[in-house]
Amino acid sequence: MLTHALGFVAAALSVSLSWPQVHKSCVQRRTNGLSATACALGVAMPFGWITYGLLSGERLQVLTNAATGLAGLSILVALLVTRPELRTRRALRVSAGSAGAVVAAALISLAAAALPDVSGPAVASVLGMLLAGVSFLSAIPQPLALLRDRDQDISGLSPLRWRLAAGACASWMTYGLLTGQVGVWASAAVGLTSALIVVGVLHVRRERPAVTEADLVAATMRCWRDSITTRNLAMAGV
Repeated sequence: MLTHALGFVAAALSVSLSWPQVHKSCVQRRTNGLSATACALGVAMPFGWITYGLLSGERLQVLTNAATGLAGLSILVALLVTRPELRTRRALRVSAGSAGAVVAAALISLAAAALPDVSGPAVASVLGMLLAGVSFLSAIPQPLALLRDRDQDISGLSPLRWRLAAGACASWMTYGLLTGQVGVWASAAVGLTSALIVVGVLHVRRERPAVTEADLVAATMRCWRDSITTRNLAMAGV
């Protein structure tokens, strides 16, 4: 009973974690600080876990990752629309390389499960271990991008998204340990480490409020008004 409850908590956090970033990226059109490779894997990895859920009979994995995959696709589209430099052939080759490998592995697993004398759970266990291994790679781009360039604009990152990710990964890790699913808890452990790094970086480098044109005009008017007052006082003193 506790295990199922924990699974539902993990699923709820996983479904909700991407939507703060969707709002920031798609509604506010702020994508600075996002890693293109991480966003591409944010679409491919849910597809892989959907395949894992279908093969192993884990409906919770299918439903959860269908929602997270849709959110990840929205973020990826917003990133490519707002940042033209990421739509070049070279940039797309780098960001889509690992994501394509994950999708290919999932499709091969589905094809293997259709063969006679091959059971879905057996293929799912292999795919789960493969996805856990890819999680090591998918967890690297975003924190690495933040750590390598400490002066980059991070206004496009949602702190709430990464806090929810830490909670979701912690829940999935515990769920995987309790159910004996090595691929689930190993992948979640890597995701938890990555999320904690990003949360730490965002906490240290808190987002500074953006200076708008109206703010600049108001500051200029204050300076002009102060200068007039200062000159009048000086003339009165003389």
